Amino acid sequence: MYLAIREIRFAKVRYSLIAAIMLLVAFLVLFVTGLAQGLAYDNAASIENMNATHFVMEKDSNHRFTRSQIKEQALTQAEAIVGENNVQPLGVRMTTVTAKAASLKLDVTLLAVKPEGWLLPSVIEGNTLTVKSEGQVLVDDKLKDSGIRIGTVIVDQTSGMKWTVSGFVTQQSFSHSPAVFLSDRDWQQLQLVSATRQGVSGTDTDKAYSAFAIHSDKAQVERLAAALPDAEIVTKSAAVSAIPGYKEEQGSLKMMIAFLFVISAFVLAVFFYVITIQKSSQFGILKAIGTRTTYLLLSVTLQVLLLCAGSLMISVLLVLGVKALLPSGMPFQLDAFTLAVSCGAFLVMSLAGSLFSVWKVARIDALDAIGRTAA
Repeated sequence: MYLAIREIRFAKVRYSLIAAIMLLVAFLVLFVTGLAQGLAYDNAASIENMNATHFVMEKDSNHRFTRSQIKEQALTQAEAIVGENNVQPLGVRMTTVTAKAASLKLDVTLLAVKPEGWLLPSVIEGNTLTVKSEGQVLVDDKLKDSGIRIGTVIVDQTSGMKWTVSGFVTQQSFSHSPAVFLSDRDWQQLQLVSATRQGVSGTDTDKAYSAFAIHSDKAQVERLAAALPDAEIVTKSAAVSAIPGYKEEQGSLKMMIAFLFVISAFVLAVFFYVITIQKSSQFGILKAIGTRTTYLLLSVTLQVLLLCAGSLMISVLLVLGVKALLPSGMPFQLDAFTLAVSCGAFLVMSLAGSLFSVWKVARIDALDAIGRTAA
């Protein structure tokens, strides 16, 4: 401890430069991590917030809500197995809406849920959907920035159907588009109107949903899968991963984070290795006068830990400060658990980068080092 701190105080400029580099790398790692988590949540917030364990979808739909069409008849079978209160119909459709008497066009995702059901999110402003609601919708509060207010009439560009905004919800989005919640009754009407416009006929055209959200245990899921051979049971995590662009977006960001960790370890390893080579003679003299090798190794490791911990503390404060300054629409999230894991991983990678220096110190021969000094 004494030797490590003493050396840092003696060579302030050298170690300050190393600390500054570690600070910048740590800040970049934490910022990109927060951005990745924020984008992941913004891409699937409406599904993540649902109190469901699995979803029943059409087979061969690749776990995608927008490709799935499951008939209402399967709902009765699901209710008989997992319980009526544990199954909720869910409709998902991405579309474009316009505000009545305005030229505004908005890309949104329509989410059909049962009024007063457990899939319906809490309202932060206005009135929620009830069994008597008809032609009313709840919209994500991000649409306020586009001029949408309670009482605004929005029009579906594809079907021409009109709905009145009755309330606002928060943190509800799908595939980076704001969510619009409508009742299952309006969803059936939307299905019928869309089918009529496309020239599709059939008695059960308006009796289909994108999926059924269920809340059940593993045994019930297995029974349900056996009872519905033409459907597939999808976990919530699998359904989230299947959202268009989710895996590709997260894969790219996670690869960037991994490379940043590797780069930070490599940069730190190079700096400390060069410093260790420059101090070979001093280490040799210390060994010659009886200093144990383990003490020197602990000194080098402690220097890395002190610099890394100090840089992390400052970078965390900087990231939190930047987070407070970011606009509300910026998809950035960094919870305490993710922050702790990222900082822990950074410490581990920094220690891994210091192994070259530790290996070099352990191999220094006292007589050779003294000989080089004398020469």
